Amino acid sequence: MRTIVTTAGRPDDLSITLAQKACDELGISFEPRKKRSVSKISETLDANVIMAGKNRYEYYPKGATAPFFFHPNSAAFRLKRIDRGEGDPFLHATELVRGDSILDCTLGMGSDAIVAAFAVGTEGEVVGLEVNHNVAFIVKHGMKNYDTSELPLTECMRQIKVVQREALDYLKELPDSSFDVVYMDPMFEEIIVESNNFEALRDAGSHQQLTAKWVQEALRVARKRVVVKAHFRSRIFEEYGFTRDVRLTAKFHYGVIEKNG
Repeated sequence: MRTIVTTAGRPDDLSITLAQKACDELGISFEPRKKRSVSKISETLDANVIMAGKNRYEYYPKGATAPFFFHPNSAAFRLKRIDRGEGDPFLHATELVRGDSILDCTLGMGSDAIVAAFAVGTEGEVVGLEVNHNVAFIVKHGMKNYDTSELPLTECMRQIKVVQREALDYLKELPDSSFDVVYMDPMFEEIIVESNNFEALRDAGSHQQLTAKWVQEALRVARKRVVVKAHFRSRIFEEYGFTRDVRLTAKFHYGVIEKNG
């Protein structure tokens, strides 16, 4: 399905500039708002819609109940807890240290990538893959331009390299041992009721299933370990040989395969 770009209901110069930027980067056409709702434009043109607002983009997949837009989400308070010396399950599983490199195969909202950037520091490298062109555009723009005075949150967001690619195809092109850690968080097989803030991402994002080939390529590319995150009921841990980090009160678990394990 095609995607078009429009502006907010009352566009100013900035929103018009942002709309043109989206058209240029994504190679898609502009549709004037003409006092129509976004849902009406989407229905009339049978298209997904990216709306350029006054200070951000919003993505409306056709038929979605809510727009997808970038927000650092849980990363902000996770960084504050880490800075206080509290543990973070993602960092416990990945064992990232300053100077490490990590490939996040399923970037999504980017919360884990932001935490990873904090752990590896400016000496390290964080690359995040997103298969959906529109989601990748929204997140890439948000990472670079989200308005916050919070440090180190801003620095961490700016450090992440967002790449619009399908994970397995990208992995196949990489040399052996290219990244210290390869991380995968496919869309949950089961919906977690408490995660209402991810509903828009579920509508907008691609629901990828982990495969044996994906795990095989991840292991080839990783120097240290491959880490997966999945619903606690998921069988992918056992199916693909991940050692599960059981968290009794959590709805999701992490699984690890050590490269030399």
